Amino acid sequence: MRAFLWTIATMTERFSPKFIPVVDLRAGSLSVPASSLVAANSMSANGQVSDKLGRNLRDLRISVTDRCNFRCNYCMPKEIFDKDYAYLPHTSLLSFEEIVRIARQFVKHGVQKIRLTGGEPLLRKNIEGLIEQLAALRTLDGNPLDLTLTTNGALLARKAKALKAAGLQRVTVSLDGLDDAVFRSMNDVDFPVANVLDGIHAAQAAGLGPIKINMVVKRGTNDQEILPMARHFKGSGMVLRFIEYMDVGATNGWRMHDVIPSAEVIQHIQSELPLVALEAASPGETAQRWGFANATGAHDRAAGEIGVISSVTQAFCSDCNRARLSTEGQLYLCLFANQGYDLRSLVRGSATDEDLVSAIGHIWSGRTDRYSELRSAMAADAGTGGRRVEMSYIGG
Repeated sequence: MRAFLWTIATMTERFSPKFIPVVDLRAGSLSVPASSLVAANSMSANGQVSDKLGRNLRDLRISVTDRCNFRCNYCMPKEIFDKDYAYLPHTSLLSFEEIVRIARQFVKHGVQKIRLTGGEPLLRKNIEGLIEQLAALRTLDGNPLDLTLTTNGALLARKAKALKAAGLQRVTVSLDGLDDAVFRSMNDVDFPVANVLDGIHAAQAAGLGPIKINMVVKRGTNDQEILPMARHFKGSGMVLRFIEYMDVGATNGWRMHDVIPSAEVIQHIQSELPLVALEAASPGETAQRWGFANATGAHDRAAGEIGVISSVTQAFCSDCNRARLSTEGQLYLCLFANQGYDLRSLVRGSATDEDLVSAIGHIWSGRTDRYSELRSAMAADAGTGGRRVEMSYIGG
């Protein structure tokens, strides 16, 4: 969804053209000429573009729809996203061909992983067609992209085989508890947890793995599900990840009081299931890894592992390598951003691929975002210049 989005008036000394503010479509969007995003000094791609803090671009998250069939209160609360909520018109959404064209330029800059998100990405009609096109892309060293998708699992049982056949490699499923009453309350559309579990099993059977399970933990809401979730997924071959409830956007009524720090989650699990800290699997990884321990205190690989994502209490901005593309072509450099860059006007205008790759390079090279590191020193919107984008608009 679009919160009030803005395009910055200036970028860096390396990117000179004037930018025009972008406002909510329902308030009357301004048309941004493609030429305003093309730098006078063209930047080619060498696969090693870095931002102001030395962080390379490796991960692109693409939102393919602003719609979702759940109304989770930490993401799309029903009182805001009700039956009268005006979603983006189809003509505003990037087409599959436009998404692939943009993705191809990001790969030239060194992107190795693409994650499809939403909203709920499985609501996008013929999503398998987009996956097939993205799966044909190759990294600079000639390897297939790490192509993944995050879903609430509601449609996964019926789509898992087709997703795998199209070229999807892995899925991450959001699951905030095993207790049916808790789960129905959190998704707020009375959707049963058994159907999501069926989807997870279908994905595992189709080979969409290793599967990751994401649980957003909110104090007083689903924290009693921490241990049951850990017990259930131990030894399953899936990786359960606990995510701190985040202050993304302005609609979820976030309060620090509702956050259960990851350290507390780990302590709670260890009271019954001993854990051992593991090394990060790759640079820029968001989750801290913990393995289930055996009787000697070593990692029991058969039992598997869990992860904790601590974006509130233990910022991981220093090696963040992710960019986010909204469903209508706005490029965001941070999950907590309040400003985007309009790439849609480029792909729908007269810009060449060279123009597009140059614009992306200049945007990333001017990046200084590190919101989570600065959070403790400022109020929710202090220093950010305005209202932040909603997580449901650009994905988690």
